[in-house]
Amino acid sequence: MARAFLIIEALELENQRKRETLHISRLRSLRDRHRIEKKEHKIVRRVERSPLDLSETQFIAHYRVSKKIFKDLCSELTPLLPKKFRRTKVSIESKVLAALSFYATGSYQKPVGMTFLQEISQPSVSKAVRDVTLALNDINILRKYIHFPRTQQERKLIVDRFFNKFGFPGVLGCIDTTHVALVQPNEYEEWFFNSKHYHSRNVQIICDSQLNILSVDASFGGSTSDAEIWENGPIVTHLRHLHRTAEFVWLLGDSAYPDQPYLLTPIANAEVGSAEEHYNGIHSKATNTVVQCISVLKARWRCLLAHRVLHYDHDFVAKIINACCVLHNIANQHQLPVPEMPAADSNADLLRQIHEEKEFVDEQEQLEKGRRQKSIIAHRLWTSRQNICTDKR
Repeated sequence: MARAFLIIEALELENQRKRETLHISRLRSLRDRHRIEKKEHKIVRRVERSPLDLSETQFIAHYRVSKKIFKDLCSELTPLLPKKFRRTKVSIESKVLAALSFYATGSYQKPVGMTFLQEISQPSVSKAVRDVTLALNDINILRKYIHFPRTQQERKLIVDRFFNKFGFPGVLGCIDTTHVALVQPNEYEEWFFNSKHYHSRNVQIICDSQLNILSVDASFGGSTSDAEIWENGPIVTHLRHLHRTAEFVWLLGDSAYPDQPYLLTPIANAEVGSAEEHYNGIHSKATNTVVQCISVLKARWRCLLAHRVLHYDHDFVAKIINACCVLHNIANQHQLPVPEMPAADSNADLLRQIHEEKEFVDEQEQLEKGRRQKSIIAHRLWTSRQNICTDKR
């Protein structure tokens, strides 16, 4: 009797285990199905939120590049990104977009309406900015998109365009600097502390008549003068060599630069109605090209505005500047529209820029040659003007 009871009890326990196993199996099935549905819903949401669903105008407004440029950029940068970076769950496309968004705004905050970026955490956005910036600083990328004219044919093209636009001969580019603010560095703090009492990099930019950046030098701290950056850079050596080989071309710069035969500045104390005043007028119009170039650069990539302050170490700030210059030239080459800069941003940046007086850092012989070169050009322009007036009569 007892044995029969034990057998029945064992059968009941076995049946109970089977029922529990079946119940657990059903729960797992429901949970898996719910997980799959949730994942599918998430995928659908991501597809619905794809930035490529934006209109072309909206896409350019948010990311400063067209959809085609964006796709080409992803293809070009993919081999340059770390392998680990490419295996993460966030796609290359999303990471490039995150970096473009940061360059365009100077903020990690997601743009209004760009809810698909909510899928990317702030640390992931920060990593995207770092990796994409390093990729854009690859030496082959920099040489492809930013290069000072290397051949006589390239130089002639730029010189002819300047002459056709402004009537100023021999101009190979216009030069100026702009300050990009950064957080107080842990080392060489005094080198970055500028005369406006904030930390920055003083960035030298040379551009052509079409606002393309021919050269960018972001390697100097904010306390460095414009003339000092110029004298210690590679372009001055290159232009000296061209003059020694009798190829007489020059840059145009403001009065912060020394008088040199290959860097023409305004003529001081020009008399009203004189050849020198006429020279200054044309010089000013042509030199304004680089002012416009810097304005367009910062209108597109507002992380560079002096009041935004980049919270990166000083070396990486230089790389961000280079990356934005690469993207500026890409946008220019495709003739993309320039976003309107809010007056508040433009004024705030202008107030934090530094306007220098001339510093005579070059040898006296070079100064005299520069002044003679300016005088020659001034009288050449004046003679040309008189001939035009005579022809009109």
